[in-house]
Amino acid sequence: MQKLILLILLPLLLASCKSAPSPAVREKILLNSDWYFFKYDSTQQADALIYDVRPPLSDTRDDKPADAQPTEALQVEADVPVLKPWILPSGNAFIKNPAQHHQRPEGQPGSDFPFVQGDFDDSAWEHVDLPHDWAIAGPFMEGWEAEVGGGMGRLPSHGVAWYRKKLDLPQSDAGRQIFLEIEGAMSYAMVWLNGQLVGGWPYGYNSFQLDLSPYVHFGGENQLAIRIDNPPHSSRWYPGGGLYRNVWLHKTEAVHVAQWGTYITTPKITEAQATVEVETRIANHLDRAAPVKLQTEIFYLGSDGQPEGPALAFTPEMDVLIQAHSETTVKAKAFVEAPLLWGPPPTQTPHRYRALTTLKQNGETLDRYATNFGIRTLDFDGEEGLKVNGERIFIKGVNQHHDLGALGAAFNRRAAERQLQLLAEMGCNAIRMAHNPPAPELLALTDSMGFLVVNEIYDSWERKKTPWDFHLIFPDWHEQDLRAFVRRDRNHPSVVLWSYGNEVGEQYTEEAGAELSRRLRDIVRDEDPSRPTSVSMNYAKPHMPFSGVADVINLNYQGEGIRNTPAHAHLTGIRTDPLYPAFHQKYPNKLILSSENAAAISSRGTYLFPVAEGFSSPVSDGQGGDSKAMHVSAYELYAVDFGSSADKVFATKDQHPYVGGGFVWSGWDYLGEPTPYYLARSSYFGIIDLAGFKKDRYYLYQSRWRPELPMVHLLPHWNWPGREGQPTPVHVFTSGDEVELFLNGQSLGRQQKEPYEYRLRWDEVRYTPGELKAVAYKNGAPWAETRVVTTGAPTALQARADRGTLQAEASDLAFVSVEVCDADGNTVPNAHPLLTFSLEGPGEIVATDNGDPSDMTAFPSLQRKAFNGKCLVIIRPQKGKPGTLQLTVSAKDLESATVRLQSE
Repeated sequence: MQKLILLILLPLLLASCKSAPSPAVREKILLNSDWYFFKYDSTQQADALIYDVRPPLSDTRDDKPADAQPTEALQVEADVPVLKPWILPSGNAFIKNPAQHHQRPEGQPGSDFPFVQGDFDDSAWEHVDLPHDWAIAGPFMEGWEAEVGGGMGRLPSHGVAWYRKKLDLPQSDAGRQIFLEIEGAMSYAMVWLNGQLVGGWPYGYNSFQLDLSPYVHFGGENQLAIRIDNPPHSSRWYPGGGLYRNVWLHKTEAVHVAQWGTYITTPKITEAQATVEVETRIANHLDRAAPVKLQTEIFYLGSDGQPEGPALAFTPEMDVLIQAHSETTVKAKAFVEAPLLWGPPPTQTPHRYRALTTLKQNGETLDRYATNFGIRTLDFDGEEGLKVNGERIFIKGVNQHHDLGALGAAFNRRAAERQLQLLAEMGCNAIRMAHNPPAPELLALTDSMGFLVVNEIYDSWERKKTPWDFHLIFPDWHEQDLRAFVRRDRNHPSVVLWSYGNEVGEQYTEEAGAELSRRLRDIVRDEDPSRPTSVSMNYAKPHMPFSGVADVINLNYQGEGIRNTPAHAHLTGIRTDPLYPAFHQKYPNKLILSSENAAAISSRGTYLFPVAEGFSSPVSDGQGGDSKAMHVSAYELYAVDFGSSADKVFATKDQHPYVGGGFVWSGWDYLGEPTPYYLARSSYFGIIDLAGFKKDRYYLYQSRWRPELPMVHLLPHWNWPGREGQPTPVHVFTSGDEVELFLNGQSLGRQQKEPYEYRLRWDEVRYTPGELKAVAYKNGAPWAETRVVTTGAPTALQARADRGTLQAEASDLAFVSVEVCDADGNTVPNAHPLLTFSLEGPGEIVATDNGDPSDMTAFPSLQRKAFNGKCLVIIRPQKGKPGTLQLTVSAKDLESATVRLQSE
């Protein structure tokens, strides 16, 4: 009997020993399911519930060079009713000076509009789940006269749309605070509840929260309606459209930890102990003062992101009095013994902790608020670069735009994780968020995977790059946006540097631009003095007032030099010799980073002749480019006019060892900005193409960034019918120091890398079908080898999924790579058959892609040509319906491929 009782009680005892209680008092409910969506056919047909009037369109040219000088804003006054006065108060919590808070006018604009009414019949609207990007399904808009051109990805991201959802809030919630949190809405979001205008937020990349409490009908149904207005000509890349990140409902007691209300720093760290300072903002919505007790516990986070073991440290329990309808900030300390530090792999480990803050009143728990953080030291040195926990970490970074290829702007954790995994395999250790706040989940991934992050907010300030970009809201919203951005993300250990601007037009306005930069810098410092600030400069020179404002010198292309080689002599635009020495001399104590470099371009697997003789070349027809096919040669020697090859960037870094590293433009291809061919849909900049296939450049970076990895890679492919006997240059990338090249078993010579040389070239190889083999050596010993062969004709398809088992959740995805193969299983690198995809079982094919920037096939299409032998299929399981999924890929005259996946 005693044994039986023990068996019954044991699970309860074990459960009681779990040291980190879940935040049960505070409810956070995901609202991503079951929305109704409607988009007007044109902006001319849209309703008149506008945030503000916009200036007349002028100069809508879509293919401006990325380094074109921004221009002054056009002034316009509203001559029609606008809702801006009702929306501005939504940002008051992020305006430090109460005298500058916005007062909400009387009245309820839009309350009589049908879409905000609870009895409006939306059954004919589209039924969608979030995150939702209304534009990604296409179709692509082709031609120079397209309403949306290549710069914004040729997809219908512009327009006005509505989202509606019913909320059931029980009577038991009366007296609680009800908040709506939107992690990203593109753009000019305005929210109504039960016909009443709650508020909104214009900047499409910022997360924001609105208090629904005054408008809620407790004990019944509530109608939520959200209006989105996404302008055309508003971005230099694909913005997406709609509620493209998570939406949450928060329920708290009237006294609770405020929005993003904790700030954790670790000012003193030794091997024996870390001091953890916890700053907590407590909000009181009651009509009376509220006395509470406050305490924070510290737990270690396991690899699954959940607390492990008992609490490791506690702040003292403190008595706090919060006055009615106000907020109070409380500071406390805890001490973690033998701390495990957060740091970037492979030499460090990204250990994480969780702070669980509890508010109590009269013994009753009012709130529990969880904050993940890391313990680590950062040192930014003008000579030695960035040190993390005392170790110099050379930044091997990439820039990333926010879209996820064929999935568009709708954030998906698995897709983002896949991007980061492929970058880590290359040796990348840092991400610059270009040029906007990322999804919170992306920073959770960089925390757990150990990437360093430059977190960036703005691509423009008061001067514009496109006619309707966010310069229109900057004067009214820059403080709110900037404080919200920092406050949301400042506890992420992966964030090591704030960037509050990218290539802004104020670089050109002398002291006026510098003064605006100081104001922004000071806002960032006020919210987080623990990290330095930066602003990325492609024009400002060392002697200009703008360049000295930020704490870190971020240079876009200026370090390597812009248009400064003989091959660039005929080009116009910014022209600069390498400026690392001049900036270092002017600011010897400031860390210098190359916040953007390279801007090399290529089409995966496409090789054009002749091949440039130098180590870096601009692109034109006959010189690495084919404007008719809209392809750029993959010999990886070519860059946009203001950019450089990877080889040139590597050499410049090696010649200036005080530079702390930099960020390649870009890690992955992205939608929009298809320089140099603006009739295309997506960029050529990526080291990895839009579908996730590695370009040859990937291996050049891997050879540089992972010198301990035995690897060798050669290009081009060896299928060249009609080129027999003609010079067909062969280039080799390796982490070794010597390579011997063989053609059909005959040595073509052994070459050794010279100083500032990052590839080995055999430019006089004459094409003969057969086998090319490269054998690499390091320190005289064999290191790695690889081969390419002339393949046979395509006979079959092969398909491989990135994972065989999925969770039966709509947020999970499988990425299936398809290759066109010959009879021996070799990928045929010049095959482009039309593929057909079909899926059986509880799931759907979300999208297909092939990485070709010129392919205008809509992403949901179940037919697509392979591009240079490869194609991608993205599969989503059906929520709550486990089972077997079977994908079949077929093509005329080829053996089909089948992949089976298990959804659990």
